[in-house]
Amino acid sequence: MPRGGKKGHKGRGKQFSNPEEIDRQMKAQRELEENAGAEKESSAESEEESSSDEESESRRRSGVEGLIEIENPNRVSQKSKKVTEVDVSAPRELTRREREEIEKQKSKERYMKLHLEGKTEQARADLARLAIIKKQREEAAKKRDELRKEKEAEEAKAKR
Repeated sequence: MPRGGKKGHKGRGKQFSNPEEIDRQMKAQRELEENAGAEKESSAESEEESSSDEESESRRRSGVEGLIEIENPNRVSQKSKKVTEVDVSAPRELTRREREEIEKQKSKERYMKLHLEGKTEQARADLARLAIIKKQREEAAKKRDELRKEKEAEEAKAKR
């Protein structure tokens, strides 16, 4: 429920456009279109070799753009290319992410190559660890052999 003095916006009256005002606006718009059409025809006959920049500037602007002339140095006009102008065989520029991804893959491959050759710190540490483990296993194998030989010797003595 609304409070005492406050009222909502839903009960406000509606404003309708005057039919005469609408007719006047439509006449003015038709006149502008006719004038622009006549100007285009005369300019098309006199300058058939105008560039695409001039054509984009001479085209009729809709809404407020037609009334206000804006000079924005940062605005880049969209230039459409013809099918004959597009060079499909030319290599396209890679995006930053694609370049970084390729660079990452190459560095990984380079590292793996060095790692397999044993030239990286990690490879040296791995080889040292492997050497220690190999040595321990050889010692354990010698010890087992000695124990087995001792057992065999004891069994041979026990049989006699």
